[in-house]
Amino acid sequence: MIAARQIVLRHNTRTLIDHATMGLAAGDRVGLVGRNGSGKSTFLKILVGELQPDDGEVIRQRDTLVGYLPQAFALDPALDVESNVRMGAAHVLGLLSEFEMLPGDSPRHAEIEERIAHFDGWNLDHRIKAALSQLGCPPARAPVTQLSGGEKRRVALARAVVARPDVLILDEPTNHLDTDSIGWLVDYLRDYPGALLVVTHDRHFLDEVANGIVELRNGVFERYQGNYTEYLAARAEKLASEELSEHKRQMFLRREIEWVRRRPKAQTSKSRARLDRFHEVEADAPPPSEGELDLVIPPPPQLGNRVVDLDGVGLVLGGRRLFSNISLSFAPGTRVGVTGRNGLGKTSLLRVLLGSLPPTEGGVSIGPLTRFNYVDQGRLQLDENRTLLDAVSDGPEWVQWGEERLSLRAYLRRFLFPDDRITTKVELLSGGERSRLLLAKILKHGGNFLVLDEPTNDLDLPSLRVLEEALIGFPGCVVVVSHDRYFLDRVCTHTVAFEGDGRVAVVVGNPSYYHEKRRRAEPAQTRRPEPHAPPPSAATPVPAPTDSDPAARRRKLSFKEQRELDGIEALILAAESRVADMDATLASPDFHRSVGPRAPRFLADLDAARAEVARLYARWEELAARA
Repeated sequence: MIAARQIVLRHNTRTLIDHATMGLAAGDRVGLVGRNGSGKSTFLKILVGELQPDDGEVIRQRDTLVGYLPQAFALDPALDVESNVRMGAAHVLGLLSEFEMLPGDSPRHAEIEERIAHFDGWNLDHRIKAALSQLGCPPARAPVTQLSGGEKRRVALARAVVARPDVLILDEPTNHLDTDSIGWLVDYLRDYPGALLVVTHDRHFLDEVANGIVELRNGVFERYQGNYTEYLAARAEKLASEELSEHKRQMFLRREIEWVRRRPKAQTSKSRARLDRFHEVEADAPPPSEGELDLVIPPPPQLGNRVVDLDGVGLVLGGRRLFSNISLSFAPGTRVGVTGRNGLGKTSLLRVLLGSLPPTEGGVSIGPLTRFNYVDQGRLQLDENRTLLDAVSDGPEWVQWGEERLSLRAYLRRFLFPDDRITTKVELLSGGERSRLLLAKILKHGGNFLVLDEPTNDLDLPSLRVLEEALIGFPGCVVVVSHDRYFLDRVCTHTVAFEGDGRVAVVVGNPSYYHEKRRRAEPAQTRRPEPHAPPPSAATPVPAPTDSDPAARRRKLSFKEQRELDGIEALILAAESRVADMDATLASPDFHRSVGPRAPRFLADLDAARAEVARLYARWEELAARA
C-alpha cells in the first residue's frame, strides 16, 4: 500500500537513515522501534510527505489514504472537540456531500457509494461518539483552547482513528491514555482493515496489536515477524549469531596477521588469494554496536525499621470520595505499581503518601529515616539555551554517590550522553533524550523512597529496559504510577488498582496477576470474551444441573482437591514470578552475552514456564467452579 525505497536522511554530519527500505501491505500491524534520536519520528514525516529525504522515494498505491498522528500535533482552536474530531474524516464528509448532491441517474453513484462503504462512512457518527467516549475525551462541545495537553492528545488520537484511512500511522498513541482507553484502542486496531505503522514505547500494546516489528538500527530497517515478545527472542538469537561470527572473524585475523606482517610476496596465485582473503575479512567488520544505557540510581541512605505505613487511608475532595480504607506497609525492596483510569485519584494518593495532602480518614506514618524523591508528571523544566551539563549541574560539578562523589560528566555518561553530546544545547535534543536528561536531573538528588508519576513517557525501549533493571535492583522503596503494564509487570511486587466509584484493590503481585485474578472472579456471563474466542450460542442453552444430575454430584471437592485449591494461588504466584524473572533476562540488554549458545534452550524453558502458568490458571478455574 505504501513503500519507502532507498531512503537516505542526514542530520548535520550524521546519517540517520542510510539507503533503508520498508513497505506496508494491507493487514500489516507493524511496530517501529529503535533508540531515541535514531530517526523514527522523522521517518514517519517522510512517509506521510511532510518532509523530503536527502535521497530515495516514497511510493503509494493509487487512491491510498494515509492517516497520521504525530507527536507534535495541532488542533483547530476555532472549533470544539467534536468538530476537531470530525475534521479527521473530511474525505468521508466530502464523499457523503457529493453523494447527496448527485442526481439519481448519475453514473458516479455506484463509485461514490463504494468509496463511502470502503471507509465505513455510513457509521461515521457512531464511530465519532464511540471514540470520544472510549478514549476519555472532554465533552463534545468543549472548546479545545481550554484543554490540557493530555486532553488535546486524546482528541487528536480520536481524530486520527475515526478517519479509518487505508494506512494509519501513529506516533506514541498511548501517551496520556489510561488502561481502559488503551484496551479500547487495542480492540479497535485488531479489527482495523487497513495497514498500521506505530511508534510506541508501550510493549504490552505492541504485544497485543503488532504482527511485525521493524527495528531502525545503524541506519537500516531490520524486520521481524510476530509481536514484541517474539521480536525480543528473535533479536537475541540474531545478536548471539552476530557475536559468534565476529568472534570467528577476529580469530581468523589473529591467525593471519603474523603472516601478513612478514610482507609475503604475492607472486603465486596461492599467496595472492590468501592476501585477498585476509583483506576481505578485515574489511568485513560489523556495524558499530549501539551503546547501552548504564543507569544506576545513586545508592540510597539506609531505611529505618519503619518506612511508611498507610492505615485505613481515605480521601474525599470536593464532595467526591476518591478512595477509602487503603492499608499498606512498606519494607525495603517494596515496589508498588498504581494503576487505574485517569481522574480516579492516583496522584492524590501520592500526595497523601508524601504528606503534602492530609487524608480524610485513616493515617500515614512516615519513618524518621525515610527520604522521598518525587518525580511528578510535569517534571522539571529545562532551559532550552543551556547545555546538558549546565541543565543538570545546578551549581556543583559532582553528584553525591553514596560515600563518594561522581563527576557530572561521568554521571551523564551513565545516561548514554557521550562527551561531545554533553556540551550540546537542550533545544537540540530529541523527546527521548529530554526524558533521559530529566531523569538524570531528578535522580541525582538521591533519596531512599522513589515516587514516580508516569516516568516512562517518551523513553525509548532500551532505556525503559535499563530503567526497569535499575528499579528492580534499587534497595529502597518505589511507588510508580503508570499505564505501561509491561513496565509495571516487570518492576512491581505489589499493585494498587483504582477500580472506580472509590474502590481500590491492594494486591500482592504485579498488575497481570491482579487482572487475571479479577477476571477469574467475575461471573462467566459478565466476563469480557477473549480475543478471537467464538461467542456463546444462544440457540443451544445449557440446562442448569440439578441435585439428581450425576454431573452435579461430582462437583463437590475431595479433601485433596480442597487442599489443592487452597494452595494453588501461591503456586500461580511462584510460577508467574519465574516467568517474570525469565522475561527480565530475555529483555536484558546483555541477554545474548550472558546466555549465548544456550538461547534456544532458554526460550524453550520460557515457553514451558508460560504453559505451566496457563495450566495452573485452568486448574484453578476448574476447582473454583466445582467448589
